[in-house]
Amino acid sequence: MSTLDTQIGDSDYKDGRGYKDMKIQVVEYCHANNIPFMEGCAIKYLSRWRAKGGIKDLEKAKHFIEMLIELEEKYGEQSR
Repeated sequence: MSTLDTQIGDSDYKDGRGYKDMKIQVVEYCHANNIPFMEGCAIKYLSRWRAKGGIKDLEKAKHFIEMLIELEEKYGEQSR
């Protein structure tokens, strides 16, 4: 069994409430496209907000985007 088919913790992937039905999991997309952690977190929350966390997940995505903006403004090219 693939680790991508295994759920640790929440049952969201297994009970139909999660985003398991997406054509590709967010972790696979981020890995295939070399997307860094902060961007990946924002993508994760944006991808699942309707199926899992609602507005709270949109707020989490916004928080990661705001942190990224702050770090880019502070460190610019140094943070890449």
